Amino acid sequence: MADNLVIVESPAKARTIQKFLGSDFEVTSSQGHIRDLSEKGLGIDFEHDYKPMYEVSPDKKKLVAELKKKAQKAKIVWLASDEDREGEAISWHLFDELKLNKENTRRIVFHEITKNAILHAVETPRDIDLNLVDAQQARRVLDRIVGFELSPVLWRKIKTGLSAGRVQSAAVRLIVDREREIRNFSATPEYRIVAEFVTDGKEVFSAELSQRFENKADAVSFLEQCREFAFAVTDVQSKPAKRSPRPPFTTSTLQQEAAHRLGFTVSRTMRVAQTLYESGQITYMRTDSVNLSSLALGQAKKHIVESLGENYSQPRQFTTHSKGAQEAHEAIRPTNIANHTIKGTADEQRLYKLIWQRTIASQMADAQVMKTTADITAPQHKFVASGEVVTFDGFLRVYGDENSESAGERDAAAKLPNLKSGTPLEYKNVKAQQRYSQPPARYDEGSLVKKMEELGIGRPATYGPTISTIQSRKYVDRTNVEGQKREVNIVTLSKGKLTDQMKSETVGAAKNKLVPTDIGFVVNDFLMQYFPDIIDYNFTAQVEQDFDVIAEGKDKWTHVIDKFYKPFHKTVDSATQKAERNVGEHELGVDPATGQRVTVKIGRYGLIAQKEAKDENSKPQFAPLRKGQTLDNITLEEALELFRLPRTVGEFEGKEMVVNEGRFGPYVRHDGVFYSLPKGTDLFSVDAEQAIDVINEKRQAEAQKTINTFGNIQVLNGRYGPYITADGKNYKIPKGTDAKTLTEDDCKAIIASQPDAKLTRGGRKKK
Repeated sequence: MADNLVIVESPAKARTIQKFLGSDFEVTSSQGHIRDLSEKGLGIDFEHDYKPMYEVSPDKKKLVAELKKKAQKAKIVWLASDEDREGEAISWHLFDELKLNKENTRRIVFHEITKNAILHAVETPRDIDLNLVDAQQARRVLDRIVGFELSPVLWRKIKTGLSAGRVQSAAVRLIVDREREIRNFSATPEYRIVAEFVTDGKEVFSAELSQRFENKADAVSFLEQCREFAFAVTDVQSKPAKRSPRPPFTTSTLQQEAAHRLGFTVSRTMRVAQTLYESGQITYMRTDSVNLSSLALGQAKKHIVESLGENYSQPRQFTTHSKGAQEAHEAIRPTNIANHTIKGTADEQRLYKLIWQRTIASQMADAQVMKTTADITAPQHKFVASGEVVTFDGFLRVYGDENSESAGERDAAAKLPNLKSGTPLEYKNVKAQQRYSQPPARYDEGSLVKKMEELGIGRPATYGPTISTIQSRKYVDRTNVEGQKREVNIVTLSKGKLTDQMKSETVGAAKNKLVPTDIGFVVNDFLMQYFPDIIDYNFTAQVEQDFDVIAEGKDKWTHVIDKFYKPFHKTVDSATQKAERNVGEHELGVDPATGQRVTVKIGRYGLIAQKEAKDENSKPQFAPLRKGQTLDNITLEEALELFRLPRTVGEFEGKEMVVNEGRFGPYVRHDGVFYSLPKGTDLFSVDAEQAIDVINEKRQAEAQKTINTFGNIQVLNGRYGPYITADGKNYKIPKGTDAKTLTEDDCKAIIASQPDAKLTRGGRKKK
């Protein structure tokens, strides 16, 4: 046993650190938190100043016992969890649960997993920062209180299984508010005038009229005046300008840029960044800071000067402006800037490259550009042409333009010919194109992080879990939004003639946008009515600031909890008594044929329409809503149409075929067997021929899957090749064996040789 025991959070981190320490050190892992608030009740002792009641997680009891044994044998125990509040809390829980002594326990922190950083940390240990621990405890206790007291209210009033959280509810509100803005938006049309001009040197360029017209008549009148108009350049201004690089990455800017450039979700970005950090490739990935160490600044300058030249180097030290910045002391950067690339998965290589480029670019010279603006005479108005030419690419050499892969693409589109005041011009064409005002854009994960950061909702470590939670709870969907077709009018003046045409365009299409579900709308509206403070942006941000004050040692965490809990608890009691049951249920009207009342509401598996029972001896009818139908937009007529399901579409082999919508999607039922229909199938358009095709296709697939059957033993074709199944268990067929030639005795022999075969999914027993 080594004299020194080092405990970190993850096995990967342990393996990396072990390489830097000698044989006197054993590095092991706690595999994250070892304990949490008790699941028996609330896990908080309200009668003793909100004392947390911690217990070791069931899956960690064996690990904790092993850590205790190792700690008792070691001369010194080094607690080396991450340097943020969560990491500090992990160290404190280890210290407390392992019954460590302060005399032989050291707390060490580092911002990167490199040999120098680890050795320096060992040389400069410190005590556990109890202020950081208290800040983390305050967050955990407050979030448990909100979830424990608020969720049951949602269960009673809306639907069983719902949950609410302080940060997640504010995030859902952002998405719901934006969706309502979009739905309530009324697009207004106007005509935009763009002309293509030709110089005497036959160079063609575009210019836009400084005025837009509200109606077609005014736009056409302007084009008429352009027929014989003598166009000329009246003014040309060229001004030098510069574009500066942005700071190195913080957690939130990395999440935003990875979403924008790489198409990563926030959780994917953080998962990959965690791997890069633990393998020693980048510095700590949870940080609000944009600072770089003097070592990093020196490495960056050396690389830039040697590879590009002195004129590309412009060392900078950025300043952190984020409120409450507290997580770490340096931006996210490569631990060794000399490494342009790394070994690893494709995701790891792509994210590392982005971090490397951003770090290098932040230390490079500004890009120098020449901006040119030309005014061109027009009837009662003026055309304006503008362009920008990069005269020195600077940091763009490495980081590229924000909206293109390279600065060169941008230059080609923006360059203007050499224009001079007084130069006469001929028009090639002048177009009046109908345009509509645009609604606000829906959030994607990157833009939601940016908005949450602006409002002070959450902290770097919480963005990823929050966005994952609101999607897993089905309050929000990350989806591709289908665009809508719209006809737009284009009137073109060319060679003195006007042509009028209509053009179809798709508007509103977008990928990977966050859209609230009906449950998200209902829960948000309920919380807005009865718990406005919980999802008030300023309140949520103030709580984060309270946590910061605790971390700085300027307030007691129990005081912050007390200030929140007493009014919150009263609100919970009030809402429980006042709120109606079946929140979100809408009455659509009465079935004219039967007089039965029809409503729509949230059911166990989604949105449903309900037709009340005809009398005491009958039951209500239920039908799931179709894709695109919501509680707000469905009509009585559309709801009545849903009750036509299940629908008989014909007979096959003397048995009825019935189509319906089930828990797992649309299906055809025939002779007691269910056959899945493609997702999104319109069940009211399915005919007998389509149903028979689906049945035959599945039968054919099943026939191809089964190689042979011997009673309860089957030889089947699986995803990874042939296998044997019997009594709910699967058995591998030895390599080189032809599955088609297996006899019943052969199968029994293989089964006997594999007594530990795993149960199939359908036969898996609950523990």
